[in-house]
Amino acid sequence: MVLRVGAAYAALVGWLYQDAGDLGAASFWRGVTQEMAVRSRDPHLIGYSLVNQAQVRTDLGDGYGVIDLCEAALDNSDHLVPKVRIMAMQQQAHGASLTGDRTTVDRLIDAASGFIHRVDDDLPWGNACRRTPGYVEVQRATCYGRLGLAREAGVMWSQVLDAVPSTARRDRGVYLARQATAAAAGREPEQALEIAQSAVGIAVETGSVRLARELATLERAMRPWHAA
Repeated sequence: MVLRVGAAYAALVGWLYQDAGDLGAASFWRGVTQEMAVRSRDPHLIGYSLVNQAQVRTDLGDGYGVIDLCEAALDNSDHLVPKVRIMAMQQQAHGASLTGDRTTVDRLIDAASGFIHRVDDDLPWGNACRRTPGYVEVQRATCYGRLGLAREAGVMWSQVLDAVPSTARRDRGVYLARQATAAAAGREPEQALEIAQSAVGIAVETGSVRLARELATLERAMRPWHAA
């Protein structure tokens, strides 16, 4: 029990560092999570720890590393709670998007969506899929943006944003920034600017580092119009 609690705590610390953009510290704490998970012999926690490692690899742009870690997490998927299966499949979809494989992205996201209604465990970690409106479609929209599917990503972000509660300011800002980046990729700079204005307001209000990183990505996508 102590190892399970420690692993959950280390995972939270790792996410906080990752959210702050410190991938070195995030990797360290993800490693601590994995060690404790393995020592606990809890298959669900071990799978969760592998997905945690894959999240860092996603931020580092290592698509094949993400895929390997998620495949390892799913090796005994029939014995995993639905929540861990969802997490592993959606994260593997992110890895597939980094390698340019849309077919696999759609297959994995579709499979993950089929498990959402089956999440009923009382595990205290990894509950984003339960509490985040449109969780699976957020992942699909993010993957589409990474694949350069500007029109499809833009449509999906519009649908996702309709379901985001007003209290989820940081999430809304991140989604708006990604939607604006999709508009820029689709050669719609005016639309991108209009969307970005709301995202910038939220960034100033919340001080979110994660949102600031998304806005930096948007700035790079808008370079063709910097002189306009």
